Amino acid sequence: MAGFINVGFGNVVNRDKIISVVSTEAAPIRRMIQNARDEGRAVDATCGRKTKAALIMESGHIILSALSVETITARCHSRIKEEKEENGYG
Repeated sequence: MAGFINVGFGNVVNRDKIISVVSTEAAPIRRMIQNARDEGRAVDATCGRKTKAALIMESGHIILSALSVETITARCHSRIKEEKEENGYG
């Protein structure tokens, strides 16, 4: 079963398809986001808020989130821990 992570405002992504979660502060990341927008590969899940993190997906899509990188990774880790406990591994 796929694990889904809330990336803000009720938007969820498949945790198993995330390659990386990166901050949008660096110019190369901003260029990568702009290229994805131009090519139709960017999914804006910020609901009009400032973009703080970008999730790079296996498909080449980039999910934009108003949550911080730290918040998203904490949600990933807590969900993994919950699944392990549910399955008797934790």
